[in-house]
Amino acid sequence: MNQRHLRWLYVVGIAFNLVAMASAASTGAMLYAVTFGLVTVYLGARYWMIARS
Repeated sequence: MNQRHLRWLYVVGIAFNLVAMASAASTGAMLYAVTFGLVTVYLGARYWMIARS
């Protein structure tokens, strides 16, 4: 898989996690919302690492 495809997958993953985080937060499931937030931060860091190379 090349760099362009990986960046696209990370962007899609970040978008899905943001939607899931907002959904969990709106229903009051804060533990799930925090977990989705941490996964989003991780995917953002991985995207940043791939984008720099």
